[in-house]
Amino acid sequence: MKTMIKALAVASALAITAAGAADARDLRLAPGAPPVHPAVDPLYNTMVEELPKETDGALTGTIIGPEVVGITKVKEALQSNLAEVGNLLPLFVPADLPDLVLAADLAFLAPNPHAMGAAMTEYVATCADCQEQFKAMGAVYTGSGSSDVYVLLTTKPVNSLDDLKGLRLRSGGAPYARWAEALGAAPAQVGVGDQFEQISQGVLDGTMGSVGDLLSYRLVDVVKYIIDLPLGTYHTTSNFTVASSVWAELSAEERAGFVRAANTAGVAFTQNWGYERAEGARQAAVDAGIEIIPASQDLLDATNEFRANDLDTAVDIATNNLGVENAAEKIAHFQELVSKWEAIVDELGGDEDAIAARLQEEVWDKMDYSSYGL
Repeated sequence: MKTMIKALAVASALAITAAGAADARDLRLAPGAPPVHPAVDPLYNTMVEELPKETDGALTGTIIGPEVVGITKVKEALQSNLAEVGNLLPLFVPADLPDLVLAADLAFLAPNPHAMGAAMTEYVATCADCQEQFKAMGAVYTGSGSSDVYVLLTTKPVNSLDDLKGLRLRSGGAPYARWAEALGAAPAQVGVGDQFEQISQGVLDGTMGSVGDLLSYRLVDVVKYIIDLPLGTYHTTSNFTVASSVWAELSAEERAGFVRAANTAGVAFTQNWGYERAEGARQAAVDAGIEIIPASQDLLDATNEFRANDLDTAVDIATNNLGVENAAEKIAHFQELVSKWEAIVDELGGDEDAIAARLQEEVWDKMDYSSYGL
């Protein structure tokens, strides 16, 4: 009798689990990147794992590839409902999200990926103008992440400031283009997916980018030098941008669970892209015979001078080009957040789980999910 009761209990539990799985809402997730990119693994792969855990099985996710939704088409995919959640990069939609593009112009602020990712997250989540801009676009923001500190990946050696002059370099965004021009290089706006071909054909002499691109975009096969000059981070991301129509259909509990999953995945993304992948890429570079050249003092001095002077330029661009109101105050606030999160990351010893927990506590646990994003 006990055996039969136990069997019935197991069968009942399995039936409940199966019913829950059948009732789960499966979201279409668009990372917009190739499988080898950290936007897929660990960012979106972690989200697929965490989403059902944090929502008691109410939400699951299925990844759709870049052949369906490429990184430059995430906004359109969300608006057409082709994707329900997407990896939206604000620099591709500056007119829609000017207050986020403002933060992109502050790439040179701090050489600490976790601090930059967390500062960006708190800035956007608590910025009324940012939230209104997402709402007008028909989307909801749920967190950001950061790259490692950008360096120069080149086909020519750069041992001094003079060696940089005239080099044709792919730019990862406006502040990098301004830096290149200020120091005498020639920036080029080339899609990240096109840089391999452009470098291999000699159209470009290199790129200002993540050392992880050596693996993510196979630049290890065409680059000959890493110039170890810290150029700031790429932190202006919206990792899991949810279509407003989808968000409105979720319960407050499901929204809170979605954000918890997004937060865990976002910090894992920064840990991988900002630290682990960079370390692996550097080892791959050594194995491939790529020479690593420390930045010369004149390059460091010129870059530090640019960093100090560029804040005024960022205010001017945000005010006059992007139409951002109170740009100086917002930039000052972002600087404060960077300093805050630098101190927190140091306090936590850079521990990924501890950083995720603190970010959840400092930002996301304070939200009212009956109204956030609506």
